[in-house]
Amino acid sequence: MGHLRQAERAPYLDTAKELLRQLPFLRGLTEEVLDELAIATVRREYPAGAMIFLEGDPTAGFYVVESGMVKVSRVGADGREHILLLVEAGGTFNEVAALDGGPNPATATAYTDVILHRIARDDLMRIAIQYPQLAWALLESMTRRTRHLVAMVQDLSMRSVKGRLARLLLEQAESHRTGAVPRLLTQEEMAAHLGTVREMVGRALRSLAAAGVIEFDRHRIVILDAERLREEAEI
Repeated sequence: MGHLRQAERAPYLDTAKELLRQLPFLRGLTEEVLDELAIATVRREYPAGAMIFLEGDPTAGFYVVESGMVKVSRVGADGREHILLLVEAGGTFNEVAALDGGPNPATATAYTDVILHRIARDDLMRIAIQYPQLAWALLESMTRRTRHLVAMVQDLSMRSVKGRLARLLLEQAESHRTGAVPRLLTQEEMAAHLGTVREMVGRALRSLAAAGVIEFDRHRIVILDAERLREEAEI
């Protein structure tokens, strides 16, 4: 059966295996484990704006992004969206539900056109039981995600909106390996990411621009003074 599944899905297996191999927490796993994981993947394409899964629904499994960007978010009691993660190519999401079997803790939406590889919880559990090294790797992945959430809580409690915005701009610039940030996020989406409202983001952007730290250039935010932006992010 395993050989049949592999033959049927051969066109995607190499891509899936290479994606898995590049995940930091899976580096070092044997070829045998990577083969098992790749065979278990299901490849899906979603257009921008499409819902991938909803918060509270039964676990949708573990996802790896092949291309595009996925928005992971929750909606508060007041109806406001809070963006938890923007996952780009080579990233993963929904580990929590895939590991504990509970409902999806957040909603995932295709922020751009995306190609994803999904591993169902049952398959992930079966392979992890068979290969304990995978179980340890998944544990490391969860601890990294926990560190991210701790840093997010610290940002919300200890940094001003301008400081949180400065950090976001630096992270985006680093992600795109340039001194400019493509304006993929609207001010409202920045606000959702930073836990504030659009008016506060607009005010912070104008303040940074007036101070000569950034400037607006069509569809980009150009960082003029990275050192001062880092200082703002650390305040």
